[in-house]
Amino acid sequence: MTKVIIIGGGKIGATAAFMLHQHARFDVTLSDVNPALLEKAAKDGIHTVQADVQNEKQLRDAMENCDMVLSACPYFLNVQIANAAKQTHTHYFDLTEDVAATKAIRELAEGADVSFMPQCGLAPGFISIAAYDLCKQFDSLETVRLRVGALPQYPVNRLKYNLTWSTNGLVNEYCNPCDAIVDGKRTQVAPLEGYERLMADGIDYEAFNTSGGLSALAEVLEGKVRSLDYKTVRYPGHRDLMQFLLNDLGFKAHREDLVTLLDKEIPFTQQDKVLVFITVTGLINGRLTQKVFTRTIYDQEVAGKPMTAIQVTTAGSACAVLDLHAQGKLPATGFVRQEDVKFPELMESDFVRFYK
Repeated sequence: MTKVIIIGGGKIGATAAFMLHQHARFDVTLSDVNPALLEKAAKDGIHTVQADVQNEKQLRDAMENCDMVLSACPYFLNVQIANAAKQTHTHYFDLTEDVAATKAIRELAEGADVSFMPQCGLAPGFISIAAYDLCKQFDSLETVRLRVGALPQYPVNRLKYNLTWSTNGLVNEYCNPCDAIVDGKRTQVAPLEGYERLMADGIDYEAFNTSGGLSALAEVLEGKVRSLDYKTVRYPGHRDLMQFLLNDLGFKAHREDLVTLLDKEIPFTQQDKVLVFITVTGLINGRLTQKVFTRTIYDQEVAGKPMTAIQVTTAGSACAVLDLHAQGKLPATGFVRQEDVKFPELMESDFVRFYK
């Protein structure tokens, strides 16, 4: 039995704990500083331990004797948890979209006797694995486009948006530089730029640059593709209002204040959907060809418990990666990229049945 501790009892962390708990091959513990979150998990029969990530001893004690740790905490806490994982010889996974945190964790992985695999959620995570698998079907590549949207099914406010995941992560990806490949060279582009319109399932959307969604794909494909980018999908009008808040009103320099404002004024919704849209263009047998991978996932019940689309897609992908690691299908030491996951093996996992 594989012993897993999940640190962070919010929506995604609690969902991952619940999913893993449904499988007898995992012994799951959920850890958080908030006892109310732990009480909810305990009602589902999940082991819990109260610990403060900021307290190094409590953190190490919670992780001691665990095989794996999944951080479902805000991105700015991940390096602390990864440090503790290295000290306790615990395989490390997280859901971060933050490029700087991932770089620091990559450095920690050097010479470690366990593995470190950040960015294991939806985007980054599943989107990069699926896109890289599509790329391998081509003899040569021209363009790779990754588009992901976590959206309300029924947008009613002017932002046409509801909160369904980490507000810290949302603001972070709207503010930080974005990895891309332009004219065959790896570079960074500005967030909220690269505006485009697209249609899927008969619905009109907009898309624009955001940070962190590519995982290591830009590094892997540098010199192999002319153009690669990742953009977040929203309903039309959202991008302009976020530009107004971040740039015109100056919230980019006061991100915590914007997080507080959004958490207070933008309601959470259970009725959401996740749109995944990947297009790859290149040569196959000398002919210019395009292949598309697209999915739309809606909120649904899992083992009788209602869950949002962002919960099942993000937690499901992370759980599938942990499952592959437990089966010995991923490197056991050092830094592990999302692109090291074989997409057919990932899709065999029951944890990603929501994507099928």
